[in-house]
Amino acid sequence: MDELEGHLKKFQKEMSAGTVSLVLLGVLARADEPMYGYLIAKRLGEAGEGVLAGKQSALYPVLRNLCAAGLLDSEIEPSVAGPPRRYYRITATGRTVLGQWTGAWTATRDFVDGVLDGRITQGASA
Repeated sequence: MDELEGHLKKFQKEMSAGTVSLVLLGVLARADEPMYGYLIAKRLGEAGEGVLAGKQSALYPVLRNLCAAGLLDSEIEPSVAGPPRRYYRITATGRTVLGQWTGAWTATRDFVDGVLDGRITQGASA
């Protein structure tokens, strides 16, 4: 891996640290029924065009943390095709937090986009 690839990997790791929780809440908020981890990872992999490629195992600690924070509920159900599966669903608190995080994400995205496309420069506002 050359130096440029190293910089990109570090940036992607730092950026994904906060966004994974937001994305998980978003997926579960739009789900019609509880989802198990592999299904969530598969859905994100299909939609994410490789953004989370190779990071499926990293979703499970985040799911556990969201449960511990009261933003998700989970329950284990037996599976006929293998080991029991843990299914996740968003809580009412999780929906409220998702709304707050979405607002923060939108403001951050708009600011970064403004800086990168030149709409926001030193001493100016959007």
